[in-house]
Amino acid sequence: MKKYLITLLLLFLCTISIHAQKDSIITRSTLYGIGHTNLLDTYLSPMEYTGPELRILRESMRMTKYLEGKVSRQSLFQANVTMTENKAGTGSEFAFLANWNLAYHYQFPINENLKLLAGPNLDLNGGMIYNFRNSNNPVNAKVYANLGASGMAIYHFKVKEHPFILRYQMNVPLIGLMFSPEYGQPYYEMSISHNWGKNLCFTSLHNQPALRQLLTLDFPIRKSNLRIGYICDIQQAKVNHLKSHMWSHAFMIGFVKHFHLVNPYK
Repeated sequence: MKKYLITLLLLFLCTISIHAQKDSIITRSTLYGIGHTNLLDTYLSPMEYTGPELRILRESMRMTKYLEGKVSRQSLFQANVTMTENKAGTGSEFAFLANWNLAYHYQFPINENLKLLAGPNLDLNGGMIYNFRNSNNPVNAKVYANLGASGMAIYHFKVKEHPFILRYQMNVPLIGLMFSPEYGQPYYEMSISHNWGKNLCFTSLHNQPALRQLLTLDFPIRKSNLRIGYICDIQQAKVNHLKSHMWSHAFMIGFVKHFHLVNPYK
């Protein structure tokens, strides 16, 4: 199963690297935000840690020529850092997580103002958690990849002739691979034994019930387009007898730009 999943991921990457596109409008945005994180990693500590987080999100979206030009391509990168403390105030943890998500959505127009989008997505994640109290095993790496489903609703409306765009997106991982040490296993033991079989775990909805949600509103400010948003990022897993979660809520703000993309190979 793991070999099959790795092959599937490689085929997906090869496919997206040679995808064709037509002349279209490309939309890019950069958002910055602040929020709150609830953190748990039983490899480092049985206690929950909470604290503020900083987050950045960059998105690029455009139409392709797949299925008669009804498929859009979305590339989304985000990274967040957080400094947390336990409830007793006796310890703290620092966490960093970066995520790159690539999705292809088939667009279903409902009417002139509303359209629904759905399709597959590739989700790559990397980061770490550092516990300041631990002298032995103070760090745990976070590395995992998923194939999942992505859905979106986009609604256009006007307020006093000013255009607004309201959007909701949801990404759910379905199958994937995750690196995880075993309970009590030090990292130097893995590097010496080179036995990575038990540290590369198959994941699905039964042991990684994760969810990413994004709600945004675009509106004009003079000659610019402002975007405000809210992210609910629920990352959690139970592998190798270890539980972990990173529950984040963040409010975002930034700008949106639109470019006309010309295909030079037409």
